[in-house]
Amino acid sequence: MGLAELLLVALVVGGLGFGIWTAWRLLQPGGAGPTRALPERDRAWLAEAIAKARWTPAHDEVDGTTRVLLRRSYVGLDGRPEVLEERVFTSFPADDPAWEARFTEAMAGARYRCGYLNAEESQE
Repeated sequence: MGLAELLLVALVVGGLGFGIWTAWRLLQPGGAGPTRALPERDRAWLAEAIAKARWTPAHDEVDGTTRVLLRRSYVGLDGRPEVLEERVFTSFPADDPAWEARFTEAMAGARYRCGYLNAEESQE
């Protein structure tokens, strides 16, 4: 019985210690909290990347419907694409017998539209 009580006290003390440590880390300036600001160099890089965001065609399938999309995105600090805006260009049933022809035509239209949007934004 003494070993079980000792183990229980150790777990409680460990949990309290972990909670205090976590709170301390979150409350520190520049800590691991969600309000942590990026360094100025990274903020400048991020602002430049967002300014250079481009429209690209994309597609996905949601609830048995193929959607052809126009996405405005940039490369984030982690090297992965970050989507700023997404518009549905067209959609059609995923089990449509003419799916391949409709998909090819829709993607061609989406590529053209993305080119137009990118050209329009570069003139501003």
